[in-house]
Formats: sequence, structure tokens, C-alpha cells
Amino acid sequence: MQRSQWEWMNRALGVCLGLWLAVGCGQPRGEPHELASLTSALSGVQTQTSIAGGGGHSLALRPDGTVWAAGLNGQGQLGDGTLYNRTAPVQVQGLSGVVAVAAGDEHSLALHSDGTVWAWGYNSHGQLGDGSTTKRRTPVQVQGLSGVVAVAAGTHHSLAVRSDGTVWTWGYNSRGQLGDGSTTQRMLPVPVQGLSGVVAVAGGYLHSLAVRSDGTAWAWGYNANGQLGDGTSSDRTVPVPVQGLSGVVAVAGGNLHSLAVRSDGTVWAWGYNTYGQLGDNTTNHRAVPVQVQGLSGGVAVAAGTEHSLALRSDGTVWAWGYNSVGQLGDNTTDDRKVPVLVQVSGGMAVAAGNDHSLALRSNGSVWAWGSNENGKRGDGTTYYRDAPVPVPALSGGLAGGADHSLAVRSDGTVWAWGLNDYGQLGDGTATDRFEPVPVTGLSGGVAVAAGTHHSLAVRSDGTVWAWGYNLSGQLGDGTTLRRAVPVPVQGLSGGVAVAAGTKHSLAVRSDGTVWAWGANDYGQLGDGTTTQRKVPVQVQGLSGVVAVAAGTHHSLALRSDGTVWGWGFNSSGQLGDGTTTRRTLPVPVQGLSGVVAMTGGELHALVVLSDGTVWGWGSNLSGQLGDGTLTSRMVPVQVQGLSGGVAVAAGSGYSLAVLSDGTVWGWGTNDYGQLGNGTTATRRTPVQALGLSGGQSVVAGDSHSLAVRSDGTVWVWGSNSYGQLGNGGHTLYTNTPTLSLLY
Repeated sequence: MQRSQWEWMNRALGVCLGLWLAVGCGQPRGEPHELASLTSALSGVQTQTSIAGGGGHSLALRPDGTVWAAGLNGQGQLGDGTLYNRTAPVQVQGLSGVVAVAAGDEHSLALHSDGTVWAWGYNSHGQLGDGSTTKRRTPVQVQGLSGVVAVAAGTHHSLAVRSDGTVWTWGYNSRGQLGDGSTTQRMLPVPVQGLSGVVAVAGGYLHSLAVRSDGTAWAWGYNANGQLGDGTSSDRTVPVPVQGLSGVVAVAGGNLHSLAVRSDGTVWAWGYNTYGQLGDNTTNHRAVPVQVQGLSGGVAVAAGTEHSLALRSDGTVWAWGYNSVGQLGDNTTDDRKVPVLVQVSGGMAVAAGNDHSLALRSNGSVWAWGSNENGKRGDGTTYYRDAPVPVPALSGGLAGGADHSLAVRSDGTVWAWGLNDYGQLGDGTATDRFEPVPVTGLSGGVAVAAGTHHSLAVRSDGTVWAWGYNLSGQLGDGTTLRRAVPVPVQGLSGGVAVAAGTKHSLAVRSDGTVWAWGANDYGQLGDGTTTQRKVPVQVQGLSGVVAVAAGTHHSLALRSDGTVWGWGFNSSGQLGDGTTTRRTLPVPVQGLSGVVAMTGGELHALVVLSDGTVWGWGSNLSGQLGDGTLTSRMVPVQVQGLSGGVAVAAGSGYSLAVLSDGTVWGWGTNDYGQLGNGTTATRRTPVQALGLSGGQSVVAGDSHSLAVRSDGTVWVWGSNSYGQLGNGGHTLYTNTPTLSLLY
């Protein structure tokens, strides 16, 4: 064996022994002979994996040899015998004496000290290796494998290294990622062709990687973006050497990119690079390895979907690439083309999920950052509220966008919070806000509206102002430029009310006419055309209008005679005219009179009649019409069990109502607790929001809800993915490391 190989073995042994001394390397204390048995393999030493990040879940191997899991569990990938998502760690059933773990998109693997491999979770492609395609909620043994010293997981495939240096694979094989010379799916392990002396493996989306004891790296599978590093973009069904790399001690596979650490501590990358995940200060894809800039002393790497992590010998953790939900841990959501320091120290191991990251520290704690969808950070928090909570120091009229919220206070100022990627909060930045901030330069506000990514306000002087996304001209300022502060809508005066759809806007003038601007693909501007408008045009044939509402691509108007009119997209009957025909001019909603309140949801609509009954029409796939069925309706049907209605709101697949007694009720989809009844169960008929009294008005965003009480306070519930509840609570992501409960 050459000197460089001995250096690599000594380095790997040092890392493994360091992990063992700090956290037991996954061994029960008092059983060091098991560690020795694993490190005596002919091929060299494999550093054991104590943490792993999957698509929507996380795994941790504790010092006592037990495995714990948190996050998404729809396929049983947490191994606790259920399909319930977990925000706090649960123990994987029936496992002890584990020395390594690995996580795929929706499946999990564990290596036992006796050299057997166990698997659980999603199995449609045979990735559990038990000879079936049946999902498993608890671990089952991978058949026909013994003497295993390392495991790894790709998206839907699995890999194992045996003590004889051979590699075995099973699961999905559409691009040759199993390395057996075929593209045939395998439900049992098969040997990778032509590889020997292997000491480490890694799995990507549809590709695989291996390190041999001679320090060379090999790759096979999907290669459209050069992720195999062989200088081509040709898929490979058997291993090929990664070009130009020697002295490799570790590899990692991302979605479409790959990483390696060399014995000199440098880090190298190749493949897809749109978000800078190769760390070479470009966004150029690379078919051969390039050195990650500014990193030395590397000992380990991890790759997420489009981000990368590295652990240095000094215990610092570095990250680069995509950062939309803070997965780089640098206190921003800015993408990075070169490594930035993660705000965590004393690192001993790193792991990356799709869009979250994990680090094991020398004190035995695990820290997590990035997305917390389904609780995968394992810190015990969620990013939604299933019962109402107050927003601090806020009162007034409300509006809810897709992921942001607006309020007009009694002093005429406008406040905003939540997602701000297009400047829709109007504070002059693109920074998300978890608590309300004032909209810049607006005073005398009397009404607000929120679209998907844009916002509107009416001032007491009758002018209308707009800010945020503007690609379709929905700001009405004659341009398609996004605006981070309010600009006046051109040519409008006497405004009294506004509404905002996904990419279009509506206003009612004091003379009862309706004006519209923005996207018009489906006739949602009501001017008889499908032509986009960057300044307001009058909706034809309407007069005496007192209120407007906007759905995704449709519009509604309430006239002073109590009739409702609709135009635009009508695929689910959301115009209420008895058809599914789109309309470029207003048509009356059938069978309605005496309407006193109206709202538009994504694909449905609601009204309150003068007798206090509530009616709905349009899509009903989630029970949002409240008639006890899932049948969509092209004409209005009565919501069951409600009387005394005074106000309604419609979100994406769900509905809200305020009754004359001040109670608030909800029905429809409830994944994020947006019905406010303390559960996340969908409801086909109304249920009461908990702990809320004195309700006067309600607003619905895509999946979050807001209410104003008679005392002027604002209460919120539902999704808080980007801070749209405004209560400073837990959000979908954190861009700095937080303590996980996994370890």
C-alpha cells in the first residue's frame, strides 16, 4: 500500500476514533470490540454516520446504539410503527446496536454492529431490499447481506459496502444508479460491477459514488449535468473513474451534483451549479471536478438538493449554494457561490436533507437549520398554529395574501408582515418579516388588499397605491417593474375599495364603477378581452357596485341591489352561472339576491344573505363549500348548519365565517390548522375556531387566517411558513442553527 493510502487510513481512523470518544461512534458504551470489528476490514476504515437528512425527515444515532427520527412520516420513514409526522424525535422501533444510519428521500437505513442492514419507509422501487415493494413502518432486514461496514441512500435506491470491499445496491435503477450494468429495478441487493477495495459510498438523486482504498473516486448513474465527473454527460450503468482526483477520503451526492474531500483537506465539486453549489464562485456546470474556493482542512462533506456543506478539522462548518429557506445557516436567505461560515462550532459530523442541514457537535448535541416542513429539524416546533393567537400591538382592517398579511390601523398607517421576496411588504426591502412593519410612505389608509405577491391600499383621498410583484402590470403604474415601496395606480380617483387576485387587481370607485388591471389571460379584467393591462380599464356593463373580490384568476362584484356578478376563469364553476365557461364580461351568479357580504377564494366563492345564511359555489374538492360533500357546484348551495352570518372569507381550499354572536367558523382543508379548531383534519361542514369571541371580520390567505375582534385586536392561526401570522412565532425555516432534540 502506498504512503498516501496509509495517510488516508490514518486520517479516517482518527476521525472515527474521535467520534467514538466523543459520542461512542453509535456504540453502546462498554462494547469497543464492536468498533474494532468494523474498522478491521481489509479495505480500510469507514467513518460511521451518526446523523442523516432525508427528503423530509432526519435521523440520529445515539451513543447507546438506538436510532431516533423526526419529520415527515407518510411512508413510515420514521420507523415508529405509525404514519404520523413528528416534530420531536421518536425512537425507531426494534433497533439497538446500530453503528450507522442513512436517509433517502422517504426511506431509511441502519447498519447493525453485526454487519446486517435494516431498512424502513417507502418501498415502491424495492429500496428496502426485502424482496417486496411494500412500505414498512418498522425496520426489516435487507436480505442476503452480511459483513457490511458502510451504508448510503440515494433518493430511491440504497448502497452498502461489505468488509471484502465490494459494493451492493438495490432499489430504483432508471438511470443505472445501481451499477449492475442494467436499468432494471432490484428488490434485493446486487453487486456493483467492476469495483473492489471500496471504503465509502454515497447516493445522489439518480447517481452513486464510491471511494476506493487507493484514494480514487468512482461514479455511475445519471449524468446529464456532469455529476459523474468523467468529463461527459452520458449516463453510466457501471462505475467510471472521476477524472483528476486522487487521495479522496470522502464523497457526497446531491440532487445533480457531487462533492469530495481529498487527503490534503481540499474540497472538490462537479455537476449542476445553477445556485453556486459547486462553490467555485460561478454558476457554470462542471463535468470534471473543480476546487471549492477558500476551503482547507476539510474532513467531511454533505450535499442537499442544491446546497453543500463541509466540516473542517477545526470543527467549523461551511456552506454554499441554494439558500431559499436558510439551509446555509448564515443568517440570510441569499444564495452563495463560495463557502460561508455556518453559525455553529465544535462540529463533528454534518448531514444535509433536501433543504435542511444538521450538525453533530463535540458536546453531543445536534443543531439544525433550514426548512422545518413537517418538523424535520426535530426541534419540537411547528410552523403553524391550529388555534388563534393574537398579533402583538396591532388592530384594524386586514388582508391576507398567499404568504403575507396587511393591516390598516386606526391612525391610517398600513402595516405588513410575512413573505417579502418581491417587496410585497412595502418596507423598501426584500426581507421576510415575522412581526408587523410599517409600509413606507403611506398615510390615511382606509382599505387594503393582498394578492399572491402584491399589495394594494386605498387612501382617504381616494387614491389607490400598489407595491410588490408587477410582471403582469398588476400594480397599475404603467410598468412591469416590481416595487418595494408603494406607487400610485395611474388614472384612478375616488377609490373606495380594492381586491387582489394572483396577478390582477380590482378597484371600486365612489361612482359605483369597477376598474381592473394586470393579468387577463382568462378575462378576469372584464373588459371583453384577454389583453394584459398595465393601467386600469373599466369593467364593462357594471354599475352600482359596492364591493369586489378576486380569486386566483376570476373576479366578483356585489351590486347595491344585492346581486353578485362574476367574470374570468370558470373551470370549477366559480362564476356561479351554471357553466364552466370562462367569461370576459360579467355574468350574474344564478339564484342569488339579498347578498350583503361576498368573498372569493382560489377556485370558489362565498356570500352572506340578508337572512344570515351562507352560500357557496365553485370547487369543493376539500369540502370548502361546507355542504357536507366533495362535489363542486356551478350554482350556489347553502353551507350547512350556519345561521346569523355577518362576514365570510375564502382561502385556498378552505372557508371562514363570522356569525352575529361573534363566533368564527371554518371548513375545508386544514393541513396547517387554518380552520382554528385545534386539529389539522379537513372538514366538510363548519367547525368553530377555538378560544375566539367577539369576532367582527375575517380574512383568509392561502393557508393562514386572521380575524378582528370587537376590541380591535387581531388574532391569527394557520400556516406561519414565512412569518405571515405576525406573532414572531416559529416559521417554516430558520437561517441560523437551532438546537435539535434528535440527540
